[in-house]
Amino acid sequence: MEMKKKEHSGGFRSRWGFILASVGSAVGMANVWGFPNKLGSNGGGAFLIAYLFFIFIFSYVGLPAEFAIGRRSKTGTLGSYENAWSTRSKIAGKTGGIVAWLPLAGSMCIAIGYAVIVAYVLKALFNSLTGTLMSVDTATWFESFALTPYSVIPFHIIVVIGTLFTLFLGAKSIERTNKIMMPVFFTIFVILAIRVAMLPNVMEGYLFMFVPRWEALKDPMVWIWAMGQAFFSLSITGSGMIVYGAYLGEQEDVIAVSRKTAIFDTIAALIAALVIIPACFSYQLDVGAGPSLLFVTLPTILQDIPMGRIFAIILYVAMIFAGISSLQNMFEAVCESLLHKFPKLSRKAVLTILCFICLGIGINMEAIFHWGPWMDLVSIYIIPIGATLGAASWFWVMKKEDLLAEINKGGSKTQGNIWHFIGRYVYVPFAIILCCVALFMKVAF
Repeated sequence: MEMKKKEHSGGFRSRWGFILASVGSAVGMANVWGFPNKLGSNGGGAFLIAYLFFIFIFSYVGLPAEFAIGRRSKTGTLGSYENAWSTRSKIAGKTGGIVAWLPLAGSMCIAIGYAVIVAYVLKALFNSLTGTLMSVDTATWFESFALTPYSVIPFHIIVVIGTLFTLFLGAKSIERTNKIMMPVFFTIFVILAIRVAMLPNVMEGYLFMFVPRWEALKDPMVWIWAMGQAFFSLSITGSGMIVYGAYLGEQEDVIAVSRKTAIFDTIAALIAALVIIPACFSYQLDVGAGPSLLFVTLPTILQDIPMGRIFAIILYVAMIFAGISSLQNMFEAVCESLLHKFPKLSRKAVLTILCFICLGIGINMEAIFHWGPWMDLVSIYIIPIGATLGAASWFWVMKKEDLLAEINKGGSKTQGNIWHFIGRYVYVPFAIILCCVALFMKVAF
């Protein structure tokens, strides 16, 4: 399959390489603890219905729009906003280039905090390999590094440098690594789900997941949490998926590849939930425990089952792959945008700069802010605002005919007024609602 050449990084060599890279970006902490946590805290099966509704809408209009915008401009966030806004005028294009810095900053900020979390996962993998994790009080163990400054620096350095090293060849190395990491991730979690199914009293967990309590759908917050989870799970942040679209061939159907990305991302979320929720029900543990699901709840369970150490190792290997694949997208979005803005810089120079920024801020963040408040700040303010700016840019600022022309390249079915109507009057309002609710909740609580 012939793919478009990219000035800095080349293109993806195959459709499945592109899809696996996109799935790798989408699959991460949002799936492995975010989805089970939200599912467990918001009505189980009822939340799942709301979540699938938003996944359907967003993968039909939001995700294809970001892929198409990137492909049209052939670059990352900064150039893509400028390109979209310039369909109105040159002055508007310059304004779009300025607006784009906020969603781009969101990608960088989330990468800084995310790298710390992946460093925690790497520490958990190391302690699983040595056997330490199988004999400690998991809550005390987790607090020993989560609440202690400069406690995971070696792991943090390995994560950041290792991830950036996979980006030196751009799309080619992203594609190659995800062709390995994503199949392994799915295989490992299927194995874990089968093992959890052998635990006692897991049926209650399955019923909780798949049998809706219909009255829960009357709670607007169930819909709000489901909408937010769908946005972040698909990596629709007004930045990240744009850069992968820049590497997509002209003949590819962005609606079709978006649908496949959403399907595999949802499968990943469900498999993760099939590991965590039934296990929590079996051991009568809190399914809404958030990050501690990975570092307290699951290790407690693994300590109690036969061959728990082996299952702990494969769990954290899968989580490393999920974390690195997501970090790849965040760093690549920033790297490609800076290469477009400052063409005299080399890819190696930009990646080196990003390495120093991520490590410099991230290491000190551990001591001063801790990753929790940092991630709250980014997820409540920067990311929702960036997603809203992106949605409004594609469906309200950019000329309709220009957007539709790019969407329909390579498409088997022509999208027209209905598709654009859903984007403008359904998708954009959803993004605005999520942004307003996030800001209101932060102010109120």
